[in-house]
Amino acid sequence: MTSTSQSSRSGPILVTGTAGFIGSHVAHKLLDRGETVVGLDNLSDYYDVNLKKARLERLTRREAYEHVHTDLIDREAIETLFEQHRPARVVHLAAQAGVRYAATNPHVYTASNVTGFLHILEGCRHHPVDHLVFASTSSVYGANTDMPFSEHHHTEHPLTLYAATKKANEMMAHSYAHLYGIPTTGLRFFTVYGPWGRPDMALFLFTRAMLADEPIKVFNHGHHRRSFTYVDDIVEGVVHVLDQPATAHAQWDGKQPDPAVSNAPYRLFNIGNERPVELLRYIEVLEDCLGRKARMEMLPLQPGDVPDTEADVTDLHNATGYRPKVSVEQGVARFVEWYRDYYNC
Repeated sequence: MTSTSQSSRSGPILVTGTAGFIGSHVAHKLLDRGETVVGLDNLSDYYDVNLKKARLERLTRREAYEHVHTDLIDREAIETLFEQHRPARVVHLAAQAGVRYAATNPHVYTASNVTGFLHILEGCRHHPVDHLVFASTSSVYGANTDMPFSEHHHTEHPLTLYAATKKANEMMAHSYAHLYGIPTTGLRFFTVYGPWGRPDMALFLFTRAMLADEPIKVFNHGHHRRSFTYVDDIVEGVVHVLDQPATAHAQWDGKQPDPAVSNAPYRLFNIGNERPVELLRYIEVLEDCLGRKARMEMLPLQPGDVPDTEADVTDLHNATGYRPKVSVEQGVARFVEWYRDYYNC
């Protein structure tokens, strides 16, 4: 991959999902370093819209930010966005979130995560960009139990529809990179947490319940391990990758196809903490930060969940020099500080 800190085309960076958790953080990081950002979000009501509005309000105060309120599945609106703004680079983070939600709302997932992504790909095709970076997930590793998870592993056995839609994104992106030469990089995020996080995520749910002296649901009796990754580490990874457009891999061999690279300008990277932590330890850290003990309702592993995740970020480090570094002790403390301030509790 070649390194470039600035786009060779004039134009803003399009960031989708800027009212969302990761998208808002990425947009701020890009603005902090002097980029012009066009943000897209539809402010869906999947979770507290007021939290999304608060994230967005912080962005709209900034001079170099312009917001477009529209939905990914509105093909005409996305075509108009690309035509009017001509982004030089695209960071696609918008999606229907929530693994459990997919079980009862499958059509919402395929509309947003598959059809919506197609509209972004078409925008990049008809208005060429220097680099498309899009969010995938560690969930694509599915039934794979070979740890740590590597981008060079095959991922043909997703265990949830959410994971399947993200796997579909990776395949769609590769086809567009191959057919139209769009430099494209997919990023597999591992269990992201931190300030301004989603209310349906474990740390948020645990914090709210513990402060209300309510029990928390602890699946797999707390024994599964996760590469819990602080949001600032995710953002740093995204920006480092964005600055290095994907290129074709000269040694790629169709007889022994490596899924992490291609003879098209396409790459995949994990972004995750390399030190997985057992859920019970994660809860213990939260107890220390809140100064109170959790009342735990021990439950079996949920359908579609995997016992463990562990990120191998060797490729990310080799390509960019960056690897996640924030410990759960540091990250959970920062989340609790934000939570108490935001909710005045």
